[in-house]
Amino acid sequence: MIILSRVAETIYWIARYIERTENTARIIMVNANLLMDLPKGIAPGWEPILAITSSTDLFYEKYEELNERNVVKFMTIDKTNPGCILNSLEKARENLRTTRAIMPRGLWEVVNDLHYYAEENKAKGLSRKGRHEYLIHIIRSCQLATGTISSSMSHDLTYEFVRLGRNLERADNITRVADVRAGNLLPDVDEELKPFDDIQWKSILETLAAYQMYRRHINHRVKGTAVLAYLLQDKQFPRSFTHCLNELENCLKQLPENDAPLRTLGRLQRLVNETNVSDIRGTKLNQHMNELQIVLAQLHNQLTIAYFDVEHINAKTTDINDLNQVITL
Repeated sequence: MIILSRVAETIYWIARYIERTENTARIIMVNANLLMDLPKGIAPGWEPILAITSSTDLFYEKYEELNERNVVKFMTIDKTNPGCILNSLEKARENLRTTRAIMPRGLWEVVNDLHYYAEENKAKGLSRKGRHEYLIHIIRSCQLATGTISSSMSHDLTYEFVRLGRNLERADNITRVADVRAGNLLPDVDEELKPFDDIQWKSILETLAAYQMYRRHINHRVKGTAVLAYLLQDKQFPRSFTHCLNELENCLKQLPENDAPLRTLGRLQRLVNETNVSDIRGTKLNQHMNELQIVLAQLHNQLTIAYFDVEHINAKTTDINDLNQVITL
């Protein structure tokens, strides 16, 4: 089976943009709920959203004041922000438009409808009254898109690029949320503030759609070390870091030219497996998450070199005239 490198890359990014859209919507929604549950002196405000998405500097280039409306606008509809919801949807839709012959027709309908919904209801997304409905619609539509791919696309080797994109984006989001949200939680020793600490750990789980499954599988209240262990090392929950890495490994084993990506992935797996979560609070947690993010970026680069970089791939082909048929599966 042969697939064009540009098509493989487009499919990879469709999955990443759909996943990114859902993640961004969930981060905004959970943060709004968290601010209602915590007293003003303890509530983290809206700055963590910018930190999670690494967009603080970009935000201040356009906005003078960091407040709720400005941050929500920046993260949902402000197209000067490459990571805003509208931009992610637009990129997913455009990439999907060019691959409609390969991807399920139902996926185009879901993403196209969602794109128009997000554009036409921008005002609702900015208002406190309509924001929850707006974000829930986006989250559920992204889940519908993911389900449509899984249930109506052949699980052949082309499908592996969907899984690569989805799980790499998901793994990156886990490290960002854990880094920012868990890195600055309230001290465990302060018993008066302990209930608020638990609320924040719960918000981390909800940001990653993990709260219900955590309570089902972990016979423990929402506690920091248990939450980190679950999100980083659980093998069954689809939004845990380890599960994402295992999915990436399964994908790569189905693809050619996988030596370098598998070696980088192996480094990630060792880093997570050897993590003692009780020993990585505060600064150590930040350092550990940064290390995971750096290796994830290296893995993305390895995938680009192996499957998407036409010049690199063509250098290995035997027929220099066959410039489009670059990935033999």
